Amino acid sequence: MLMDDKTLNSVPTLNLAFIGDGVYDLLVREYLVTHSSAHVGELNQMKVDLVNCKSQAAFMKQIMEQLSEEELDVYKRGRNTKVNSASKHSTLSDYHTATGMEALFGWLYLKGRQERINELFTLIIEQGSLWKRELSPNGD
Repeated sequence: MLMDDKTLNSVPTLNLAFIGDGVYDLLVREYLVTHSSAHVGELNQMKVDLVNCKSQAAFMKQIMEQLSEEELDVYKRGRNTKVNSASKHSTLSDYHTATGMEALFGWLYLKGRQERINELFTLIIEQGSLWKRELSPNGD
């Protein structure tokens, strides 16, 4: 679904994050299924460990320097959005950072920028030691 810039700019930031959460979650699931021989229960636990505020905040910090000015603006808009609650397993700072990342992924998705989403996701995988730990049989 492609949106023109005017329409996309009218989408509330938390709605962008809502879409981005689904996009990121699907990318993680696809990656895990194609790179691990684990059973579905183990895959789900790996996914939970990678799709949470703390992990997403760490990943976002890794790719921040690779963002264009426009992407950084979208991320900051998401990060600075007022939220009414945060996950009980994360800090408010991590929650805001993760919301910014999700807003960015949602914005890119609605712009039809799948190639850029894949580039950023590849950077996250390549730079993320957490990924390597999750995919190793013993978690080492």
